[in-house]
Amino acid sequence: MYNEKSVIGIRIAGLADGVHNFDFTCKSSDFAGWQLEDAGFTRVIEVGVVAEKSGDKIDVTINTSTVADFACDICLAPNSRVLTGSLRLSYFIDTSLCGGQSENEEYRILDRSVESIDITADVCETLLLSLPLKVTCIDNIDCHLYSSIVEHEGPQAEEKTLWHDSLEKLKNKYR
Repeated sequence: MYNEKSVIGIRIAGLADGVHNFDFTCKSSDFAGWQLEDAGFTRVIEVGVVAEKSGDKIDVTINTSTVADFACDICLAPNSRVLTGSLRLSYFIDTSLCGGQSENEEYRILDRSVESIDITADVCETLLLSLPLKVTCIDNIDCHLYSSIVEHEGPQAEEKTLWHDSLEKLKNKYR
């Protein structure tokens, strides 16, 4: 993905050794091409970055926080959830110690002439990985998923439905 200007970048030119904190406030529309709005990110996205530099190594910790809007997968009622995510990356500045690889899951190599690190893609991936797999209501009485589980562990003999009968037949077929 080509970006003319990075949304979230850390200026490392002249960065002194030690711990440095950066805070960013973004909108999903700032991340062109990632379709974050379609995934439920319609509100303000807070990004906190901690960069710890020691010599030719920079450890970057990305923390994301936002409120995402979803529809319940069962009853389609609107839901809002606070989503947080975290990612830790290590960057090495032009060192022969790393064997010349440009990118790895654990570390990344930077050229000495690089003035800033663009972490926009890493922030987007962290946001997308913080999405729940299944969105269900917790407090909505119209969505009976959790209330039926709490009331009874399983179907009682007198409460069997056609669906439960079909499930029993299927179980018996494969035994």
